[in-house]
Amino acid sequence: MRLSILTAALIAAASLGLSAGTASASEGAELKSKHFSFEGVFGTYDKAAAQRGFMVYQQSCSSCHAMSLVAIRNLGDPGAPFYDEEYPNPNENPVIKAIAEMFTVQDGPDDEGDMFERPAKPFDYFPSPFANDQAARASNGGALPPDFSMLVRARPHGPQYIYSLLTSYEDEAPEGVELRDGMSYNSAFAGGQIGMPPPLFDELVEYTDGTHASVEQMSNDVVTFMAWAADPKMETRKRMGWMVLIYLFIFALLMYGSYKAVWKDVEH
Repeated sequence: MRLSILTAALIAAASLGLSAGTASASEGAELKSKHFSFEGVFGTYDKAAAQRGFMVYQQSCSSCHAMSLVAIRNLGDPGAPFYDEEYPNPNENPVIKAIAEMFTVQDGPDDEGDMFERPAKPFDYFPSPFANDQAARASNGGALPPDFSMLVRARPHGPQYIYSLLTSYEDEAPEGVELRDGMSYNSAFAGGQIGMPPPLFDELVEYTDGTHASVEQMSNDVVTFMAWAADPKMETRKRMGWMVLIYLFIFALLMYGSYKAVWKDVEH
């Protein structure tokens, strides 16, 4: 994934809110207690959940939210949702090729100096749903939908926050709260009023593995996918960390044994 000033800019933008709300989420917003498989020192990504989460992103979220720091081929990297040992090169993975065919990207200029569209290839990055930020704002009431690439890591308690936001929409505002035009009520959002309408509803997608696509299940899955997108090397990093700790422990035992052997006949 690309590391550049763009990364920092996207993190800063994502920290302003998950969607086109008129208020930013506050530290005081009540979050649901939700544990994810990737949390903790032994945590790993639930690959099936991440695959389902990609379906949710593709069918519900990608029309507004970009993932500009993720290349399509990254979905087939080791540890990624669609990694296949038979295809160590994700560019050759038929699933990755099929995903790439879902998108078109702008390329060019051609020999005549014109930009053109072409089918995406695995090496392309996920295309933005809008031509530019101005078009994105114009389509979302003046607010810029944050990029999903780093959103989970951009917010404190990011997985719990996004899960809570997706599952806390209410049909009606509590007594005494008057919703402004175009706003929805969400108890996990600061002030309760958010410009993004409920993005999920039961059976929005049809999971190929037969999992019931409830709002809670889809929220869990898309958060898992977003967590992988924000930190695709997490499992490798954790494994390396444990290997280092085990090495240091064995090294400490050897050093202590050497110390005892060298100084065993010396009074001290």
